[in-house]
Amino acid sequence: MKTGEVIREFFAKDGRKVVLRTLKWEDLDDLLDFINSLVEEGANIIRTEKVSREEEIEWLSRVFSRQEKGELFCLAAEVDGRLVANSEIMRGTGYSNHVGFIGIAIKKGFRGVGIGTEMMKTLEEQAKKVGLKVLALSVFANNQHAINLYKKVGFVETGRIPKRFFKNGAYIDEIMMTKTLE
Repeated sequence: MKTGEVIREFFAKDGRKVVLRTLKWEDLDDLLDFINSLVEEGANIIRTEKVSREEEIEWLSRVFSRQEKGELFCLAAEVDGRLVANSEIMRGTGYSNHVGFIGIAIKKGFRGVGIGTEMMKTLEEQAKKVGLKVLALSVFANNQHAINLYKKVGFVETGRIPKRFFKNGAYIDEIMMTKTLE
């Protein structure tokens, strides 16, 4: 797929128009703002420290390189010309090259309006197009909103790592969820 290619447009539950598309170089500043806003919020993501512009340039370069090789597919959500969500499917390697590992994050103020659901459906469609048979993801056990979304689109809990994360003075389990594609 080409960079910046529009895959789907829809209206969120709050009436805002959402464009789902692939990433492009012009997203760099929005991506930097996006990841750093999640860090500031203390969102349930692995990263705990802000990213520099140089680090984001390196990350985006790796994304485009891996996409060209068919190892990765990134999908962004744009509202009013600004990037508000980002997701990916990373293809497994070797004996697990039929498995796609999903990551997804949505900016505060854009959650709960259907963006995540549409992104997950689009990621699944893309996974089927490239021949993936299983989708997998992990989620913080205290992120009930995300867990509900994943269950709604057909994922089931298939594993748990107790006390995987230590955040704000408390241990949080990591839940692994999977979906077998038809």
